[in-house]
Amino acid sequence: MRSRSSNSLPLPVRRSLKKLGSDLADARKRRRISTTTMAQRAMISRTTLVKVENGDQGVSIGIYATVLFVLGMTERIADLADASHDRTGLDLESENLPRRISSSRKNRDGTANRSIRRS
Repeated sequence: MRSRSSNSLPLPVRRSLKKLGSDLADARKRRRISTTTMAQRAMISRTTLVKVENGDQGVSIGIYATVLFVLGMTERIADLADASHDRTGLDLESENLPRRISSSRKNRDGTANRSIRRS
């Protein structure tokens, strides 16, 4: 029986999870690791491993991360939502930058302060 929440996931998310699961299964097979050994190393059941490799959305991200760790592929987890890869966020942020930054002629300590203009 399918859960209701799987139907509520956007189609691109479901496809991405399916691809991730398939890629993890392929990586395990390339390393010639059996499902039993993989499940033991990840400290999960074989049933959960099958769910991971099917891209089941009910499996926690921690388990996906552990499977990646066992495969030696953890370096990319930290970059999933890295700001440097967030093209939309960076574009929106740059649109909201002020055209001009000005300040009072004197700082609190009495020294002169220049305004900075953006060209």
